[in-house]
Amino acid sequence: MPCAPSAGASLRLVLDTNVVLSASLWRGTPYWLLQTIRQREDMKLFSSDALLKELADVLTRAGPANRRALIGQTAHQVLTEYIEVIDFVTPLATPGAVPADPDDDHVIAAAIAAGADIIVSGDRHLLGLARYQTIRILPPADALAAIAA
Repeated sequence: MPCAPSAGASLRLVLDTNVVLSASLWRGTPYWLLQTIRQREDMKLFSSDALLKELADVLTRAGPANRRALIGQTAHQVLTEYIEVIDFVTPLATPGAVPADPDDDHVIAAAIAAGADIIVSGDRHLLGLARYQTIRILPPADALAAIAA
């Protein structure tokens, strides 16, 4: 079922850190998803302080640091490029929706604060939910297909 917004409506999305990392450092589906969102005026991307702190931490780990070196980008550059395309939200609460991985609750909290339609994640705990309240939780390929429809 396509989830493209009707005329004048705005599709609101939150990307999990694993998707942002993949989109920033590789050229696969998450990259094309982020590029599509950036080019569409009818879509808005949201993140929170907790998610940006997690991204900053992950970018300094060995694997991502090696990849950043290969593509000639610093962690600061990657963060700055991502911050340029997002709107910040400040969640009022963090739900206990993912008992198996409480860090994933920050993604849901950001989505609630943003009034998001879709969370995009590669995390099995979030994907296992499929939906939180009215927010769909999709892997990158399904999200890209949905917004391209």
